[in-house]
Amino acid sequence: MEVIIVFSLYVFVLSMLVGFEVIAKVPTLLHTPLMSGSNAISGITIVGALISAGSGHGVVSSILGMFAVIMATVNVVGGFKVTDRMLGMFKKQK
Repeated sequence: MEVIIVFSLYVFVLSMLVGFEVIAKVPTLLHTPLMSGSNAISGITIVGALISAGSGHGVVSSILGMFAVIMATVNVVGGFKVTDRMLGMFKKQK
């Protein structure tokens, strides 16, 4: 059991470091288009969170899964709002 926890913690920390390095290297001009592309990834996160929330493995799993559903949904909605705002900048003004 301890090996699984240590391995999971290792993967979590490693993914945080890699994610930070990837995002830090992206030019500011590309952040908004990349955010719209990341909405698909957040959609996959919502599916995984729904599976976790409804798996019936325990109360903690259900609570964490529901929290993950809420946070991923906020991320998707925010991403679409930013993308819509970005696309609105390119519309012709009357």
